[in-house]
Amino acid sequence: MKDLLKPTCFLFCLLTALSIASSADDRKVKTRIAPVYPEVMRRMNMGGTVKLRVVVGADGRVTDAKPIGGHPMLIAPATDAIKQWKFEPANGQTTTIIELKFDPAQ
Repeated sequence: MKDLLKPTCFLFCLLTALSIASSADDRKVKTRIAPVYPEVMRRMNMGGTVKLRVVVGADGRVTDAKPIGGHPMLIAPATDAIKQWKFEPANGQTTTIIELKFDPAQ
């Protein structure tokens, strides 16, 4: 049984490495849309950070955004805003993690 796990773990690690090998970190944001701050959270003076896994197409448009952390009331506005962002074009699709901070003082 142990011998079967090694190839499985190797394949999992390889697929994981391939999926994050191309990162959008070096692609500049051309258009950045600010998220809409939920009024109820602003009145309660609540802030937070939302982390999103963002897939950017070769044309620079966000093709997918999945939340990986953050307050449930902030995830929808963060996702809606990120989907409107535009990045510089590239040779292919890239993936990155973006954090959006919500600060009630701003």
